[in-house]
Amino acid sequence: MDVRILSACSLRCLGFTFRLVGALFISGLFPRLVAAAVQPVDAPSISADELRPGQRGQVWTVFRGTEPEPFDVEVTGVVRNALGPGKSLILCLLTDPRVQNMGAVAGMSGSPLYIDGKLAGALSYQVQRFETQRYAGFTPAVDLAEVRDKPDLSPSKIRANPVAPVTSADPFAPDSRFVAAAYAPLRPVFNVSGLAPAVADLFGPRFAALGLDVSALGGSFSAPAAGGSAASSPVQPALRAGSAVSVALATGDITLAGTGTVSRVDGSRVTAFGHPMMSLGDVELPLCSAEIVTILPSNLQSIKIANTGPVVGTITQDRLSAVSGTLGAGPAMIAVEVLVAPGSANPRTLRFQVARQTQLTPALIAAGVTQAIVGSNDGALASGFRLTSNVRFSPTQTLAARTLHAGPQAFARGLNQFVQSLAQDLQNPYEKTFPSSVSFTVEPLADNPAVTIDLFQLSRASARPGETITATLAWRDFQGEARREVVTLPIDPAWAGKSLEVILAPGTTLDELTGRPSVIAAATLRSFDSYLAAMRDDRPRDGLSLAIVEKSSLFSDETHSTPEMPGSFERIARASDEARYQRRDAAVPLFERHLLPGKLANFTIRRPLVITD
Repeated sequence: MDVRILSACSLRCLGFTFRLVGALFISGLFPRLVAAAVQPVDAPSISADELRPGQRGQVWTVFRGTEPEPFDVEVTGVVRNALGPGKSLILCLLTDPRVQNMGAVAGMSGSPLYIDGKLAGALSYQVQRFETQRYAGFTPAVDLAEVRDKPDLSPSKIRANPVAPVTSADPFAPDSRFVAAAYAPLRPVFNVSGLAPAVADLFGPRFAALGLDVSALGGSFSAPAAGGSAASSPVQPALRAGSAVSVALATGDITLAGTGTVSRVDGSRVTAFGHPMMSLGDVELPLCSAEIVTILPSNLQSIKIANTGPVVGTITQDRLSAVSGTLGAGPAMIAVEVLVAPGSANPRTLRFQVARQTQLTPALIAAGVTQAIVGSNDGALASGFRLTSNVRFSPTQTLAARTLHAGPQAFARGLNQFVQSLAQDLQNPYEKTFPSSVSFTVEPLADNPAVTIDLFQLSRASARPGETITATLAWRDFQGEARREVVTLPIDPAWAGKSLEVILAPGTTLDELTGRPSVIAAATLRSFDSYLAAMRDDRPRDGLSLAIVEKSSLFSDETHSTPEMPGSFERIARASDEARYQRRDAAVPLFERHLLPGKLANFTIRRPLVITD
C-alpha cells in the first residue's frame, strides 16, 4: 500500500482523536475519567493550616449507583473555631456546574475532599440556603481522625441514650430567623421503606419530635418484593472513600436509615458523615451499604434518594465531627415479628430489627405493628382484632399482654396509648439489657367487639351484713343486639358500718383507682424482676371490672400495698428509704368480678353503697 495513503489515514485518525478529546473536555467528562483513574488510595492527610485560598480540590461522592466520582471545588479559606474551640471549618466554593446548581446535597455528608492528592476533610455543612454562589463547609481531616481513634465501649457498657424531643417551647431549639445565617450540618434524611403512605403520615410527626428528618422516598433491598421474594441487591463494591453508606435504626421488612458518604477507610475502620448523626456518643447501630437512585435538586435542600443495602458493619461513635465504626458483623438489635391472621388462608408475617434506644425503639416497633394492621390490602381486620404481644428479655423474663381493637381505624386513633404502653413494657431502668425479641400476633375477630352500655343499676343502695344485692348490667353489641346480665353481690359481715362504692370500669381504670400508677417510677422498685412483676400485675384489658371498694390509705413497698399501716411503722420505713415506701389514698377492692370478656367497653360508672349495722 502507498505510504502516502497510510499517512493520510493516520492523519485522519489523529484528527478524530483530537476532536473526541476536545469534546470530552468541553463536556467535562474527560477530566472526570482521568481523575477516576487516579483516585487517591490510602492518601495521607493535609492539615487545615497548610491550605491556601485558591487551591483546587476534588470531592468524591456517588451521584448515581454505587461508584464514587469526583467534582471540583476551590478553597476559599479556613473559618477558625467555627464549630467551637479548636473546631474549624474549611470553606470551599463549589465550582463543578452540577453541584453549583443544586448546592451541597443531604447524603453527600462525609464526601472526602482531596487537595494535591491528600485528604483535607469531609463535606459536612451547608452555608446559607439561597446564596447566589454555592459554598460548602468541610470538617478537617484531623477531626475525622479524632473520632476514628476514640476507643469503643463494650456493648454491655453502652447506655440507652435517650433522644431528647425537640419542641417549639425548647429554649435551645434553633430559631428559624437565624438558621439561614448559620452553619447548618447536612443532617441525614432518614429514608423509610416498608411503610404505606398512610402509616408514614401517622408517624411523621412522632419521628420529627425525636429529631429525625424522615422521608418516605427511600427504599431498601432487604424488604420483600412483590410476590414475597426478597429484592435482589446489586453487587456492592468494597467500601472506600466516597462510597455511599447508610446508618440504620431499623432493618428488614421495615427499614429506617440515614444516608451519607464514607470519608475514609483505615483497614476495617470506617469514618463517615463529617458531622453527627444524632449526637448519641457511644452507640451500636448497623452500618449498611447504599445505592443512590438519584439526586432531587432543591433551592432549600437537595437530597439523595437511596436504597439501603445489607448490613456491612457497626457504627460505634456518633460525635460532633463524624460517625465511625468497624466493618464486619452488625450490632445486636431487637428482633420484631408481627404475625397477622395465623391459621387463616392468607397469613402474613412482618419481620424486622430495631436499634436499642430508649425513645426510638417503641416508635419504630409501633410503626411496624401499625403497618401490619393499617397498611395492607387485607380487609379481614375490619370487624376488629385481638393483639397479643410478648416481650422477651430472657428465657425466664417475659412480659405478655392482650388487647382488643375495633378495627384498624380505631387502632390508629388510639396509637398514642399503644406507643406509651409499649414504651413502658420495653424500658428497663435496673439492668443494662434490652429485650432480645418482641412478637405480636394479630387475630381477626368475627364480630366487632365494641359494646354500648344502656343500664347499670343496683337493686338497693344500702344493705345489712350477710344480705345480698344485685347489680344489673344491660348492653348492646355492635349493630344493636340487646343483652343483660345480673350479678349477685354478697355483703360480708366485716363490712358493717362502712361507706363503700360499687365501680364498673375497664381494668386499666380500676388499676389506677386502686393505687396502681399508670407509670411505675423506677425509684419505687429495687430489681428488674420486681419491675416485671409489677408490669404483669394488672387487670384484663378487655371487658369491664365490677368491684366493691373501700376508700383507704395505702402504704406501698415496691409492688406490695398494705391498707391503713400504723403511723409508727410508716415513719420508720420512710425514714430509711422515702423513694421506696409510698403512702397514697386509693380504693381497696373488697369484691371483684370480670364481666364482658372478649368485649370492648370504655365506660366508668360509680354507685354508693352503705352497709348498715
